[in-house]
Amino acid sequence: MSKANLITVVGGIYRELCMHPRWDAYVGSGGRAALALATMDVPVELHAYADESAAENFAYQAALTTISLHITTIPVTPGFHYTHGLSVPAIYGRDQQNPPICVHTSKALRFGMIEGDAIIHAERAVYDPQNAVDPQPFSANGSTADELALVLNRHEAHLFLGQDTTDDDEAVARTLAEKQNAAVVIIKRGPRGALVFDRGTVSTVPAYRTRRVWKIGSGDNFAAQFAGAWLHDGLSAHEAANQASLATAYFCEHGGSYASRAALSEFKRPPIDVSPDWCRGERPKVYLAGPFFNLPQLWLVEQARTTLIDMGLNVFSPYHDVGHGSAEDVVEKDLEAIRSTTLLLALVDGLDAGTIYETGYARAINHPVVVYSECEHSEDRKMMEGSGCIMTDDFVSAIYHTVWEAARV
Repeated sequence: MSKANLITVVGGIYRELCMHPRWDAYVGSGGRAALALATMDVPVELHAYADESAAENFAYQAALTTISLHITTIPVTPGFHYTHGLSVPAIYGRDQQNPPICVHTSKALRFGMIEGDAIIHAERAVYDPQNAVDPQPFSANGSTADELALVLNRHEAHLFLGQDTTDDDEAVARTLAEKQNAAVVIIKRGPRGALVFDRGTVSTVPAYRTRRVWKIGSGDNFAAQFAGAWLHDGLSAHEAANQASLATAYFCEHGGSYASRAALSEFKRPPIDVSPDWCRGERPKVYLAGPFFNLPQLWLVEQARTTLIDMGLNVFSPYHDVGHGSAEDVVEKDLEAIRSTTLLLALVDGLDAGTIYETGYARAINHPVVVYSECEHSEDRKMMEGSGCIMTDDFVSAIYHTVWEAARV
């Protein structure tokens, strides 16, 4: 294996558990990135921490690829436990003090890790800090690169600047490039895709719409695909970011599976439409329709409402904003709220009469409706499907389709 063509990945191997959809795997940022690159026929080596069980588990996966695996043994491999793909995970084994991994290489992809640190000396490097609280600059621990690309989400980018932050993403990217001596800065912006700063030139690439969304690890996949295209294939930062965006859409649609070059060449999805209002920071209000008469129903309503708010939307929830009451107390308030909101997310499992009525009312006034239903028979979904509702049987996909419709209108 030629060292000149090799990409060195340094990142976590973590145990990831998700209750629904069911998922139990040893991957993490580093493991996932290495697998994604290997699937794209990019020569790759992975440096990671792992305990004996995690190392053995991932070694079985790596054995099916060309990944060269280098493990630093630690007592306990951290774990991330999710209720669903958009829930805040419970994190285990994060309070560890392990010696840093030190690597000298030509091309590197470095991730932030919770169980240790990585000191990288590379000619060219891609850095994804993966820290929603206190991201550290690439050079803070002594890492060096002749040419550096930062891959950040918008929250991380703004955290780096602290009180100096601005809502102007282009200005943020320019400032980060100057302060962190980065040639390239990629800022991921949800439905708006990504802003690409490349040595003073600014461009954007779209996010791509998918039928389903597998969220866990999608950011790892984006960073890996960008690194492969930019470091190995020699694409420009703009071209690499666009390819990474499309490959991440493939990952999301195929339940966390990695795109090969052949599969990606045949994968076509439309860009997500984003309105000028959304780009200016305006956020429409979503009506959340769903029954709330027992604990499971209330839990789902609360999860949907909290997740939509966390993703920047305004939400009207009959339970939270009107409450229980007689027909005289609640019906007109709910119908007026449907008229004054922009779209509706319907939680229809159980076929609650009120939820079905609200869904039909919204479609009658031509509001977009996203329907989340896992359990109902196709016959009971017929009117919703036939009236143009966006149908999904996956909770995370329902949330994303709602955000995408909100961004479009």
